[in-house]
Amino acid sequence: MTVQPNQTKLGLKENWQQFTLLLLTVGFVGSMVGLERTVVPLIGEQEFGLASKTAIVSFIITFGVVKSLCNFLAGRISETWGRKKVLVLGWVIGLPVPLIIIYANSWFWIDVANVLLGINQALTWSMTVNMKIDLVGPKRRGLAVGLNEFAGYFSVGIMAWLTGEIAARYGLRPEPFYLGVVIAVAGLLVSLFFVRDTIEHVRYEARLRAAEAASQSEPGNPESQAKEKPSLKEIFSLTTWKDRSLSSCSQAGLVNNLNDGMSWGIYPLFFSSYGLGVAAIGVIKAVYPAFWGLLQPITGPLSDRIGRKRLIVGGMLVQSVGIWMTAMLPTYSWWIVAAVIQGVGTAMVYPVIIAAVGDVAQPEWRATSLGVYRFWRDLGYAVGALLAGLIADFVGMKAAIHTIAALTLTSGLVVAFRMYETLPSKRGT
Repeated sequence: MTVQPNQTKLGLKENWQQFTLLLLTVGFVGSMVGLERTVVPLIGEQEFGLASKTAIVSFIITFGVVKSLCNFLAGRISETWGRKKVLVLGWVIGLPVPLIIIYANSWFWIDVANVLLGINQALTWSMTVNMKIDLVGPKRRGLAVGLNEFAGYFSVGIMAWLTGEIAARYGLRPEPFYLGVVIAVAGLLVSLFFVRDTIEHVRYEARLRAAEAASQSEPGNPESQAKEKPSLKEIFSLTTWKDRSLSSCSQAGLVNNLNDGMSWGIYPLFFSSYGLGVAAIGVIKAVYPAFWGLLQPITGPLSDRIGRKRLIVGGMLVQSVGIWMTAMLPTYSWWIVAAVIQGVGTAMVYPVIIAAVGDVAQPEWRATSLGVYRFWRDLGYAVGALLAGLIADFVGMKAAIHTIAALTLTSGLVVAFRMYETLPSKRGT
């Protein structure tokens, strides 16, 4: 089988203009969720008078459940609709979010805003990462994911810091959320008028893989022939439990976002209970995603060289150390150090898991498999927020943080003993 000449090319250099536009786009995506990182839990406690930590983190539970379900659907529908239509739809749905938070007169409306934010984040973030993977091809997958997650989570950190500063000067609402209106409009316009679809890159890579498989196959050997695209049920089972690496990635992703959900909802309240002001809380809340973002252009490409597994295992262990430090060393300077450590650990894990799923899944069903992985990963927001909220209400916030740290450590050990190395050049080493 030979591949006919085609104008479509794979590679970062060959597609740098669209890749750059997608980096800008995911920066807008990350900024939308960064709006809430510092301020919204404090709005629940200080403006709406919510005493229950579980009630306060309900907006994260709502966000996580909705985002996880939409992740699952986004990958599948993008394989038929195309990536761009899903991306634009995500921005349209996200437009009302900051306005709802500005005018909310009850906590119910904050939850409503996070239903829309969950859909927005699922559709837009899923597409930016899938489109970058489509553009660069298999050889630079780790780099592509690392750059995508860098742009997204560095923007989360910047916005968490900026909203903390604005809130300290002007109040928790409405001023911090005016930025959100501008960001949502900018994201929609860039996606609608400048970003191009990448579905042809997917088809081209699939043809290349088929040609390579055919050239290495033995005539008459049925095992060497191209397989049909698995059903949605088959892809779900492979990614969730059947394939050892895909399932290891799914549980590690869930626990990664489980501890992030706890951090999002409980940390601001925990720091505030020690008398820390909103600006200082904003600094801590910015440091964690900023280091998470800044290091991913290093950890993603590093996984292209040394393999995926060791970075995922190491990253989960490092995260657990940072979380434990937050509970055990309750001073501002140590909280900064702990945030750095947690950010480093998350950077070791986040882009590498996505690259690992991309290693195992075939191009024709890669977006669906990534959608299943992202379903489990972002369900972690809901599980982590609910679990941490309940423990905080019944035992205390410090106990909640300890519990999440222990679960993070356990997840790393599961990867160590269950996952096989997915990087083709490192398999068997």
